[in-house]
Amino acid sequence: MSRRSPGGKGESPAPTRRGFLVGAGGAIAGAGLAGGAEAATATTPVATRREPFRGRHQAGILTPQQAHSYFLAFDLTTAKRDEVVTLLRSWTEAAARMAGGETAAALGDDRSAAPGDSGEALDLPPSRLTLTFGFGAGLFTKGGKDRYGLAAQRPTALVDLPRFNGDQLVEAQTGGDLSLQACAEDPQVAFHAARQLARLAYGVAQVRWAQSGFLSATPGGGTPRNLMGFRDGTQVPEKLDEVVWVASEGPAWMRNGSYLVARRIRISLEHWDRSELDFQEEVVGRHKYSGAPLGKKNERDPLDLDRTDADGNPVIPETAHVRLAAAESNGGAQIFRRGYSYNDGVNFTAERWPPWRQGMMYDAGLFFVAYQRDPRTAFIPIFEKMSRFDMMNQYVTHVGGGLFACPGGVAAGEFIGQRLFDSV
Repeated sequence: MSRRSPGGKGESPAPTRRGFLVGAGGAIAGAGLAGGAEAATATTPVATRREPFRGRHQAGILTPQQAHSYFLAFDLTTAKRDEVVTLLRSWTEAAARMAGGETAAALGDDRSAAPGDSGEALDLPPSRLTLTFGFGAGLFTKGGKDRYGLAAQRPTALVDLPRFNGDQLVEAQTGGDLSLQACAEDPQVAFHAARQLARLAYGVAQVRWAQSGFLSATPGGGTPRNLMGFRDGTQVPEKLDEVVWVASEGPAWMRNGSYLVARRIRISLEHWDRSELDFQEEVVGRHKYSGAPLGKKNERDPLDLDRTDADGNPVIPETAHVRLAAAESNGGAQIFRRGYSYNDGVNFTAERWPPWRQGMMYDAGLFFVAYQRDPRTAFIPIFEKMSRFDMMNQYVTHVGGGLFACPGGVAAGEFIGQRLFDSV
């Protein structure tokens, strides 16, 4: 029995995603495909705005952060270089279409074949969708083997992350040969995009791990709060271009790209929620409600780490999170954080002996995402210190993640990573 969709051949051809949107009121009618940004104004609804897919840099890095994220890491299963190239070509085409508000592929009326798009975003606007791609170490060598003739092009900055103090990394949630992050203002738009690209990878790559995330906007565009209740992301490097983008020190294919460190950090919220407010503030180094550094009134006030109290003790404790993360404490080293909260439910535990107590633990926390020019001089030395001395470590556990090289942006006619494959 054939697996055909119901309906006769007399039905009209399946509409594109844009067709649905224009039919719903023409909110984005006449806008071009993802080669350029839609002209947005302050009165343009956020959901109808587009972010450009092509450009000097990949979108989704310095793009103003969207409310939802869906991250995928893949293992390549093919031994053929040409199949990897074909996958990256198809990913680029589909990503450009979806960022422009289109379906992943053109939809026809052949009911004897699977549709070119799963359809759950047909009624939805672009929602500022961005798609950001990265290459893990396994694209270059794996098991000591040069899989695709790319080993000589592996950047020296694409190192294997060291094992940090306190790490409890789960293998199934760590690493990957390729990475993809979809970000959008609508969670279904983000998941839809990631799902279409995962489908295009069948037979060439398979999903290794996935992580969804969310970020709650605050009235007036204030700094969002994380699940610990503190404002997260107050300090942003002043010279972002110098902190984020690879320049002449990297291989040609990585110029204008960046290195992504992703870490899945579970927070012991049930423990944190029973901690005294003043201790929570000492752990972080900021006042919880205002976001100001300890002893100050405004969120954007400088840390002034040299300040001491009447007894000569540092106002911001030596082991406070913000002190250990600050550039002043790390020889000027900086990263650009673009993280999301996550909530994957709860785990229940029960003792196997009297008094047979039961407990609950949230599987929730922070999906830490950070971009930098070189992780050897940024994330690694910063976190090496934090993993040993940060008071927050009693509440957080790093359980997964990876390091990926995100190449520069995609020019017209190019596919993502083309300069890497053309270099050998």
